[in-house]
Amino acid sequence: MIQLNPHMEIGNLLRQARTIAIVGLSPKENRPSNMVGRYLLGAGYSLFPVNPGHTEILGLKCYPDLVSIPEHIDIVDIFRRSEDVYPIVEEAIKIGAGAIWMQLGIVNREAAAYARQHGLLTVMDRCVKVDHSTLL
Repeated sequence: MIQLNPHMEIGNLLRQARTIAIVGLSPKENRPSNMVGRYLLGAGYSLFPVNPGHTEILGLKCYPDLVSIPEHIDIVDIFRRSEDVYPIVEEAIKIGAGAIWMQLGIVNREAAAYARQHGLLTVMDRCVKVDHSTLL
């Protein structure tokens, strides 16, 4: 078995992805999720906010959950507490997402293992904005 460099895998994921759902995207400009969302929009990704408390964030239609999104999602970027991640992973598997990304400070090994068992590339405890800006 060949072990790939994690930076290489993450770089490839970010180069190939076109659509990103951000679960827990906040409408508040000073929140990390909002800053990351604005960055990803500026980088050319199609963004799908997921937050059941809002109908629009960053000028985009906001969805109550992943299963409500009408397009294929390449990366599910999670801004939720670690203990809330497992059901999000279950939804990501259900919709056929390509990858799970748990933002910096979010660690759920059980959910990560479940995602990997179902063929999803899984990134944990890393910031997609930081990795994109340094790897691409």
